[in-house]
Amino acid sequence: MKVLLTGAAGFIGMHCAQRLLARGDDVVGVDNLNEYYPVQLKKDRLAQLKHPNFTFAQIDVADAQALERVFEKEKPQSVVHLAAQAGVRYSLQNPAAYVQSNLVGFANLLECCRRHAPRHLVYASSSSVYGANQELPWSESQNVDHPVSLYAATKKSNELMAHVYSHLYGLNATGLRFFTVYGPWGRPDMSPMIFANAIVKGEPIAVFNHGDMQRDFTYVDDVVEGTIRVLDKPTRYAVYNIGNHEPVNLLDYIAALERAFGREAKFAMKPMQPGEVKATYADTTALKQAVGFAPSTPLASGLERFAAWFKEYYGYA
Repeated sequence: MKVLLTGAAGFIGMHCAQRLLARGDDVVGVDNLNEYYPVQLKKDRLAQLKHPNFTFAQIDVADAQALERVFEKEKPQSVVHLAAQAGVRYSLQNPAAYVQSNLVGFANLLECCRRHAPRHLVYASSSSVYGANQELPWSESQNVDHPVSLYAATKKSNELMAHVYSHLYGLNATGLRFFTVYGPWGRPDMSPMIFANAIVKGEPIAVFNHGDMQRDFTYVDDVVEGTIRVLDKPTRYAVYNIGNHEPVNLLDYIAALERAFGREAKFAMKPMQPGEVKATYADTTALKQAVGFAPSTPLASGLERFAAWFKEYYGYA
């Protein structure tokens, strides 16, 4: 199968591409290599994808003509759309980037799928769509009308846009609400990398809401497994949570990182940040019923693998 994978130089994108290539698929990777975080990390991820069945095009999905040319040339049988402007806090600083990438870019992708009719479109949504929902765990049947960041609003918009194209044009489209993904090759703006940098440098970790927070940390290999299982089982329209179904207190998470790195952390307690939520917790019943899989990697095991990669990549003994 030939798969078009947007965001191929990204964290989840690289891992998905590796798994698809390993099982014999042809992968056409697309990424704009923007400077939201150091481009060298993205290039180093791409270097992990040297394979005869991998091709790469540096384009922006917000460029409709460039994206159409890729579809015309490659004629992908399935599409995994992971390209997006990520990050909750950055959406407060640069909202235009989210509109351009997450809304314009996704509209362009849907139009290409309408014209070229791939077998299945699987796209990244986010746990952030649950916003101010207080009822935990979060399930796909809950209302998601109260996002608390522009990033979350764009992800909910993607789900609505995909529904329209599924309804009007028969597009098989499945959205995946990822819950706090971590692991080797992670994004520098996410807590595992931020906290790890602080721990190895002996700098204080900014602990928001004075540590009274929980996150459903999900190991990247589990996310990839769930994504590919969903990709292989097209459905007209669906949305699934992909989370570990085990919320972890922020201070317990930092303690697990301390054990993984063999060093003690320093703390700087801070108030809650705008756009953040106190807790996330995935109900993964629907995913398991659909594809027979739900994430379950223990946090300690995942952080040990992350720490081993981090120390090797950044040269810490």
